[in-house]
Amino acid sequence: MVRQKVTIKNPTGLHLRPAGILCKEAMKYKSLITFTFRDNTANAKSVLSVLGACVKCGDEIEFVCQGEDEEEALKALVQAVEDRLGE
Repeated sequence: MVRQKVTIKNPTGLHLRPAGILCKEAMKYKSLITFTFRDNTANAKSVLSVLGACVKCGDEIEFVCQGEDEEEALKALVQAVEDRLGE
């Protein structure tokens, strides 16, 4: 299991479009991919779960990846967030 904290930089947080991009990236990997935010855990492969977390700009989330490709999954997701998820 690997984990890393990252700060959301999108001006509008994880609304529908960036949540979709995050999920699409997460679904490329076989590992279980979740993130924690304010004592809640969200499935990074579920748009509804990501939207339900209500993550805003400046919030810090922690990705947790567990599985055979966990290292590359974590690296890709952190990079996607750093790149502002297409915004």
